[in-house]
Amino acid sequence: MEKTIFEKIIDKELPSKIIYEDEKCIVIEDIAPKAPIHVLVIPKKPIKMLSSAEEDDLNLLGHLMLVVKKIAKQLNVQDAFNIVINNGEKAGQTVFHLHIHLLAGKNFSHLFPG
Repeated sequence: MEKTIFEKIIDKELPSKIIYEDEKCIVIEDIAPKAPIHVLVIPKKPIKMLSSAEEDDLNLLGHLMLVVKKIAKQLNVQDAFNIVINNGEKAGQTVFHLHIHLLAGKNFSHLFPG
């Protein structure tokens, strides 16, 4: 099976602006940002989408949330950011490798009221 663009970035086969990396994930700037700050938190383990995650992925999924917190603080947006996970083509997922969008610097309350 052919590698996704994210697997190629993780394997350093494609260039990307990496802002964080550890043994479990990588964080890159989105190439088509939807907000002044738009980064992607991507697990190194290739999970197709959130609904494909298994019980064994519990620690990894928790780690990704803590990385979101760390990156939000690093970018000085810890008090005002959104996270989005698109699950499936009908939900807007275009790369089938689980990833979390961290967006900040724009008000999305009209999309996510309450």
